[in-house]
Amino acid sequence: MASQTPGSGAPITTDPYRQLLDEVGAFVYTTDLGGRYTYANQLVLDLLGGHPLDAVLGKSFTDFVDIGEAGDTLRKTDRRVLELGETIAREETNHIHATGESRSYWSIKKPLRDASGAIAGMLGISHDITEKKRLEDRVRQQKELLDTVLDNIDGLVYVKGADRRFRYANRHLADVFGRPVEQIIGRLDSELMPREAADAFWEKDLRMLATGERYAGEESLVDSKGRLRHYWSVVVPWPDFNGSPALIGLVTDITELHALKEELQRQVRTDSLTGLANRRSFQERAESEFARSRRHGTPLSLVAIDIDHFKRVNDDYGHAVGDHVLQDFAGCCQHALREEDLCARTGGEEFCILLPDTDAAAARVIAERIRLMTASCRPCPEHPALTITASFGIACVEPSDPSFDTVFSRADRALYAAKQQGRDRSCVLRAEPAEMSAQQAVPPRHAIQD
Repeated sequence: MASQTPGSGAPITTDPYRQLLDEVGAFVYTTDLGGRYTYANQLVLDLLGGHPLDAVLGKSFTDFVDIGEAGDTLRKTDRRVLELGETIAREETNHIHATGESRSYWSIKKPLRDASGAIAGMLGISHDITEKKRLEDRVRQQKELLDTVLDNIDGLVYVKGADRRFRYANRHLADVFGRPVEQIIGRLDSELMPREAADAFWEKDLRMLATGERYAGEESLVDSKGRLRHYWSVVVPWPDFNGSPALIGLVTDITELHALKEELQRQVRTDSLTGLANRRSFQERAESEFARSRRHGTPLSLVAIDIDHFKRVNDDYGHAVGDHVLQDFAGCCQHALREEDLCARTGGEEFCILLPDTDAAAARVIAERIRLMTASCRPCPEHPALTITASFGIACVEPSDPSFDTVFSRADRALYAAKQQGRDRSCVLRAEPAEMSAQQAVPPRHAIQD
């Protein structure tokens, strides 16, 4: 049989060589300059309908296969090989008449030359990649489906390797980092977030990688727009497809929930009318500051305050004006205080000011400042004749005080003394031995009628 040896132009004359080409697992054929077969191995013969070699020799591929719209491209490819001597490797798709299906191939085509070096034909070697293509298509479709799902869930999803590099990131995580997904994959976590935050996250990651235990907890991160965001993170150790350790993270943005929680906590601890601390919050802080004062020997003062004749304001002007008076007085107090001081509304018209690191003399200066501001302001423009005053009782923590309640009681008695002396003034009461009997004789201030 006068067929050519691929690559040499010599005829195939031995059955063992032909048998070898039948067993290589690829489609091997040669053609002449007109594209007519001069050789085809068994896989090619089977593809063309199971014809014997004699029935195929001298015929073209198009005699057996419908190349359809791809025909022009295939003919151009063959001309480049046969006329220009190029070697071309590319993917091809053909419709097979015998089976009625389309198959995909990875084909390598190169020129065959005769003894003089002239192009005498073409050698083709093709591998059927149809199943591989179908598998790739299924994988691609599944990936597209998974990406669609993960990009549309209300959370950040990522995969991070043991080398601190991201292997996957969904769209929401990309938005947080302010980068496209392509610029996240393969990047170190420290390249995408502040180093301090990245190191803190990595410290937890290392524990999970070492123990294999999942992590769930609240975390905070500044996003690409400089906003502090709060997240609930669930991170699970996972050996990837190569067996390398990795982490899968599912992170939910709880910033709004966090803000609501903080607002609820603020409401629990805050007086709704004045915005000052309420009695419960004041008591907790007072106990803490009292313990700190005793532990470090630092001064701590308390100022107890009553707005004078406040009942008359409500009776004469109404409760709306009374509320405005309370708000105005709260503003006067806050304006005169430091950040570390605490002003609280502890009753209807009753207020307390906690002054850390402040002795009785300094506390009185502050009380007088607030008293003068209160007396000089006009809290309600609609009623220019309305003025208010306040009385102040001051006490400082003494070595003999067993608890903060003792200090509070002494400030309360000092306030009573200020009211007894005519109101609109401040009084200081100390727990000195010589004064103890006198203090015991002072009744609580609620005995004084407003």
